[in-house]
Amino acid sequence: MTTVDLPLLPLGRGRDLDAERGVECPGDLPAASDPDLVERARAAKEALGDRLFVLGHHYQRDEVIQFADVTGDSFKLARDAAARPGAEFIVFCGVHFMAESADILTGPEQKVILPDLAAGCSMADMARLRQVEDAWDALTDAGVADVVVPVTYMNSSADIKAFCGRHGGAVCTSSNADVALEWAFDQRGPDTKVLFLPDQHLGRNTAVLKLGYSLDDCVVWNPLLPGGGLSAEELHAAKVILWKGHCSVHGRFTTEVVDALREKDPDITILVHPECTHEVVLKADLVGSTEFIIKTIEAAEPGTSWAIGTELNLVKRLADQHPDKSIAFLDRNVCFCSTMNRIDLPHLGWALESLVAGEAVNVIEVDPETERWAKVALQRMLDLPGRTAAKD
Repeated sequence: MTTVDLPLLPLGRGRDLDAERGVECPGDLPAASDPDLVERARAAKEALGDRLFVLGHHYQRDEVIQFADVTGDSFKLARDAAARPGAEFIVFCGVHFMAESADILTGPEQKVILPDLAAGCSMADMARLRQVEDAWDALTDAGVADVVVPVTYMNSSADIKAFCGRHGGAVCTSSNADVALEWAFDQRGPDTKVLFLPDQHLGRNTAVLKLGYSLDDCVVWNPLLPGGGLSAEELHAAKVILWKGHCSVHGRFTTEVVDALREKDPDITILVHPECTHEVVLKADLVGSTEFIIKTIEAAEPGTSWAIGTELNLVKRLADQHPDKSIAFLDRNVCFCSTMNRIDLPHLGWALESLVAGEAVNVIEVDPETERWAKVALQRMLDLPGRTAAKD
């Protein structure tokens, strides 16, 4: 992977106190401390045979991805798991909400395992069920709840998906968010509003750039403020109520770096995920899901230069796979998604060896009532016209 002549901090060299939490970036991940771990994990996987199905999210580190039977985004992987009913154990190398989705879509006799229970998602954690229920009560008090349809991004907890199912809403991915919002606006007449959870940036970018709403049509609900920080008048006037959540990785990319990259290389193409801020998306050349980013780079002409605004593990992997193209990371600080990187080789090896020994560790189980309503919301997404198999 290449960088450009900017005041970057490549591979974690240096410190930026203006960055989120003022942390030092980790740079390149070290090799596994125990060289036997790879062989041990491989032996355990072979011993389990067809009883095991390993899923690897695109943002996982290479030492983990090498053991994945399939790779993809969260929704694709959950569907891949559902398509393997003969696998007794589904080991999900991703984060908690992804494993929940896999448990919802797989059979009751299958066990979904998350190698490290600490692998969560900061975005999903920004919308807690009690907060969303309190917001719904406030919308009711404001007299607008009866025309609000909740739509949650796939990157949310099972209980938030279930909330949407119970209240007539649906799940969406970053690829079909526009179709999901169009569906939602058709549900409750001309005064319909959408409550979009938990990523404000995906919701704003979709509503404004895909559906033609204005920024003034969108308001942001802050769950840490009374009444979300909004008046009843603002709620009545709004068309889209955006939950104040974001991805800690995609929210880091800035227009200043985009401008600096273009000044250095006028021919560079800026390719970003729609979880980026609205300002960054407006300056980008191409915007799309994880799968869109991968396919775009695969189809790109040799010799072209790219700056990609998504998680670093994927950007590094694309750069390694396409040495004939110049690929840079769209950030001054080279940081990995800390929660994704909790799934490492020691945890994966331990989970696999435990299964060989007859013990299923870190099993993810969604309670039946939550599963029932989350399935309702997921099914509404699958029933949407057009891109029903879209990726996030």
